[in-house]
Amino acid sequence: MELDKIKEREIMPGFHGKIINGDNITWAFWRIDEGSELPEHKHIHEQIMHVIDGKIKFTFDGKTLVHGPGSIVVIPSNMPHSGVALTQCKIMDVFTPVREDL
Repeated sequence: MELDKIKEREIMPGFHGKIINGDNITWAFWRIDEGSELPEHKHIHEQIMHVIDGKIKFTFDGKTLVHGPGSIVVIPSNMPHSGVALTQCKIMDVFTPVREDL
């Protein structure tokens, strides 16, 4: 499998994803349009977010920070979180268990 051959899908407005599911994890590669908003939500999945390129304002655990290239955020299960892309962004997320909804 090659990442550039996986079809990108717009999962929500401005969030274009390439999603790979294993038995126990989901690996997501996002291209996010500048200004796109991720409404506050939570899910049972533990999530690790890695910013590859761009800047995203991200809120969780009562704190809002701007994350840029190289930033890593560990989001526990059921933790409310939200964000807005301050620039065009490329982000990689890992979820466990598998995100059946993606």
